Amino acid sequence: MAEAIAERIPAEIVSADSMQVYDGLPILTAQPSRPTRLVAIWPLSHEASVADYADLAHAAIDDVMAAGKTPVVAGGTGLYVRAALTDLQLPPPPAPGARERWEAFYDAHGSVHAHGRLQALDPEAAASVHANDRRRVVRALELAELGMSLVPDRDRLWTEETRHPSVIFGLDVPADVLAQRIEARAHGMFEAGVETEVRDALAAGPVSATARYAHGLEEIASLPREQALDLMTQRGRRYAAYQRKWMRRVPGLVLVNAERPPDEVAKEVIAVARSRGMLGP
Repeated sequence: MAEAIAERIPAEIVSADSMQVYDGLPILTAQPSRPTRLVAIWPLSHEASVADYADLAHAAIDDVMAAGKTPVVAGGTGLYVRAALTDLQLPPPPAPGARERWEAFYDAHGSVHAHGRLQALDPEAAASVHANDRRRVVRALELAELGMSLVPDRDRLWTEETRHPSVIFGLDVPADVLAQRIEARAHGMFEAGVETEVRDALAAGPVSATARYAHGLEEIASLPREQALDLMTQRGRRYAAYQRKWMRRVPGLVLVNAERPPDEVAKEVIAVARSRGMLGP
C-alpha cells in the first residue's frame, strides 16, 4: 500500500521495521524490492537500539520533506513507528557490563527469582513484564538500577505528539484472512530460498542479540523444514495479534479496510490525507 501511494504522489517510503534495518536477510525480513529508506542499513553484527533508529528516521523524514516530497512511514514495529514520528524520551543505554551482569543473574538464579528482584525494585514494571521474558526482565532491572522504569516510557509511546503533522493509518484485515496471508507468506519464504539465506548469514560472521529476534531465524537454523515452517506460522499469528492490539491504542488512528487491492487502499489514504490538509492538489 505504501508503494502504491508513492506511485501516485511525490513521496518516499521510510521503513519502520526493526528487522528490515539489517542487511543479509532480505527474504526472512520481507524487504521491499523498490528503494526504501532505512532498509538493510546495518550488518547483522550490529546491536540495534531504538535511539539509533530514531536519529536516522528523523533525518530521513526531514530530508524527504526538504525535497518537497511526502514521507510515508510504513512498518510493523510499533515502537519504531512512534520513534520515527515523535521525539521519544528514550532511556539511556545500559552502563558498561550492566546487561551482562543482569543476564548472568537471570541465568544463575532463574526467571522467578530475577522477576522477584524486579518486583522489589520496580513493582509497576514487574507487573507489565512476564517472568519468562528474559530480555525485558533484564532491561527492566537495568533501568531500575538507574532509577528509571519501563512503564513511563511504554505509556508515553501512545501520546498524540508528533514532530510533524501526521495521519496514522491502520490496515484492517479480518483475522481469518490475515491468518491465510501469514501462512502463505511463510511458505513463500521457503520457496524463495530462505533456508540458504539463513545458513549463509549465520556462516558469514557474528549475529547480534537484536538481529537474532528476526522471526524464523532460530527456527530455520536449528529445526527441520516442516517444524520450522509450523513454528514460524504460529509465531507470525501471535505477533499479528499483538500488532492489532497496539495499533488500536494509537490516538487518532484511521482504520482502513485493507481486504482490497493496494491501489484502492492507497486512493482512500490519499483522499483522507488531502482532506486534512496534509497533501497538495
